[in-house]
Amino acid sequence: MDGHDQPEVLHAAETALRALADGRAPDARRALRRLDDLDRVGMFTDFREVVETAVGHVEAGNPIPPMTWDLIAQAAGPGPLSILVEDLKAEAGIPLD
Repeated sequence: MDGHDQPEVLHAAETALRALADGRAPDARRALRRLDDLDRVGMFTDFREVVETAVGHVEAGNPIPPMTWDLIAQAAGPGPLSILVEDLKAEAGIPLD
């Protein structure tokens, strides 16, 4: 990932999170594939893996456990993605840390 890809990488990650929160597993997976294509240095590997786990919950018809949301927030690191995760948790009624 170079500086030119950063906005696209963030957009793909945000799209995956929003789709996940909306229960749209196929859209989340599509965004994660895009993220994987853009993330040439592996900065988002942990993030992708934990979001994939959450997508599995959605596909199984189960709610995403609060602990999984916490892991997503940790993997997102500081910045706009972690803020989005906290917003999505609040919208889902999950207690904030």
